[in-house]
Amino acid sequence: MTKSKIFDVIIVGGGLAGLTSAIHLSKVNQNVLLIEKNSYPKHKVCGEYISNEVIPYLNFLGIDPIKEGAKKITKVQISTTKGNLITGELPLGGFGMSRFFLDTLLLKKAVFNGVKVLKDSVSTISFKDGIFLVKTKNSKSYKSKITIGAFGKRSDLDQKMKRKFIQNKSPYLAVKIHVKGDFPDNMIGLHNFNGGYCGVSKVENNSINLCYITDYESFKKFKNISNFQRKVVYKNKYLKKIFEQSTSVFEKPLTISQISFETKKPVENHIIMCGDSAGMIHPLCGNGMGMAIISAKLASNLILQFLNGKIKTRECFEKKYTKYWNREFKSRLLTGHFIARLFKNKTISQFTYSILKMIPFLLTVMIKFTHGKKIKII
Repeated sequence: MTKSKIFDVIIVGGGLAGLTSAIHLSKVNQNVLLIEKNSYPKHKVCGEYISNEVIPYLNFLGIDPIKEGAKKITKVQISTTKGNLITGELPLGGFGMSRFFLDTLLLKKAVFNGVKVLKDSVSTISFKDGIFLVKTKNSKSYKSKITIGAFGKRSDLDQKMKRKFIQNKSPYLAVKIHVKGDFPDNMIGLHNFNGGYCGVSKVENNSINLCYITDYESFKKFKNISNFQRKVVYKNKYLKKIFEQSTSVFEKPLTISQISFETKKPVENHIIMCGDSAGMIHPLCGNGMGMAIISAKLASNLILQFLNGKIKTRECFEKKYTKYWNREFKSRLLTGHFIARLFKNKTISQFTYSILKMIPFLLTVMIKFTHGKKIKII
């Protein structure tokens, strides 16, 4: 039997959280293996808006999204199902960049830092006597002191680990497309329709990212995406205008189903979960990408402390990560679920609109509850 290769850290999944962790850990000379089943670069169903809270950290890692052409976003528009519009300022601001481009930037930096990137699927992850054994579908095996799970919203590995959230079917699906048309560079639109909402924002190449999420019960009444858009999405006049007055860049829309917003554990079977593997905020709050990057920073800092002996035991290390993750994100997730419910119901949505119209600063307060402060680099 072939001897397993040994790494300090193995990262399963090469999305935002996985790549960011890989860059951080390799920056301080850790021997890192990143395993990703898909080829780079690849478009993904994603809102493609990131809060500026992560800018100092990305700069620390050697990435400057603004210099690379990301769109600076300073304003937000939210419309109700009846088309009432609220416009406000984003407290910290953010930027728009496609996953296709951002993942490419991060991958380039990871490889430059010496990260070994393997295109393969992980079949099993086991833990014994303080060491992980990671096996892939191509019959390779690797060992490490730490394994990070960054395999996204839903994975076969979640099933194999019998994670609680995976036992329940999720009613949500999402659709994404890039178009060319007229939309402000500095704006993110969050437009509600019956059964869902659509995010609208520019990315680095002047394409407009249109990404909407809906529940399957609303969608299944219609034969296809085109019919659903015309008969449901277009009921919102702002969305109808954007869709009808733009030209698609993609040959066909990207879709993803079984999206779960249920509670997940930040640590499972001693695996440190990052990004969507640890928890997802409702997309209406528009900061899932930022959360993935921040969770990678939390994990990387604690991993380094554990590997250099500052954190003495694995038990203490795992408890600290869980504590820090909950402190950073638990209230965001709860607020995200609450805001999503406010805008999902027509009656409550109109009531919320009336309140925000009378007390505009409440919009800024709501946004602050789903975003953090700019990351401090110590």
